Amino acid sequence: MGNSIVESIKQHKQQPNLKFRLKKTAERFTKHLFRTLFDAETPVEENMEALKDEFEELVDLACWNVDKPCSKVWDNYIAKLPHILEMINDDAKAIAKNDPASLSIEEVYLCYPGFYAIAIYRLAHELYVSGFPLVPRLMTEYAHRLTGVDINPGAKIGKSFFIDHATGVVIGETTVIKDNVKIYQGVTLGALYVAKDMENVKRHPTIENNVTIYANATILGGETVIGENSIIGGNVWLTKSVPANSVVSHKPDIKIKTVTNE
Repeated sequence: MGNSIVESIKQHKQQPNLKFRLKKTAERFTKHLFRTLFDAETPVEENMEALKDEFEELVDLACWNVDKPCSKVWDNYIAKLPHILEMINDDAKAIAKNDPASLSIEEVYLCYPGFYAIAIYRLAHELYVSGFPLVPRLMTEYAHRLTGVDINPGAKIGKSFFIDHATGVVIGETTVIKDNVKIYQGVTLGALYVAKDMENVKRHPTIENNVTIYANATILGGETVIGENSIIGGNVWLTKSVPANSVVSHKPDIKIKTVTNE
């Protein structure tokens, strides 16, 4: 390979802070954190020290903006971990309580992709709130790759959240989900349209308490509010608010033709 080609490639590598080691480090930190919090055979005290070292590596890789120092984030983060852990445990209990296919609470922790996606979201969200750059998104994207559930770490999700079957769920950055909400596979909580000038605008819907959203429903828009105790049926497409205690259903026009052999 000639020197001119090498130099040309170097000129086009225009992102000096783009280090793919950051992605791998964030994934390792996420797995280690999850096991430390939930695995009965993983000792907490010594692993917290190891997690601190991994977090310092993330600081070195991700915090290249000197105007936004990240070194103080860890102490604040671990102080909030007991509360985050309590919320995640409540999510697991909600799944075990509501899903007749669940035979034990251990099964939820070990087998349910929806639970794993929620857990990683909650662990990432606190870093997002603190302003820690990029790592929260890498954490939820890692869970997305494993589970098929795409939850932006900026979303605000209340207590006892339940995602059943999980695959294909999308929850946008400015979504607000309140307490005791259940959603099923293929649900999208998204924006009506995407434009860069809407970066700091609420683009995604609000889901009030005790709402159930069935498979493949799509709810769009920052002003769209699903009132509490409502049921949104499968395949529904919503861009407007519905009041509390509503039942919204989609009625497909299905025509069955019988073919006869003469």
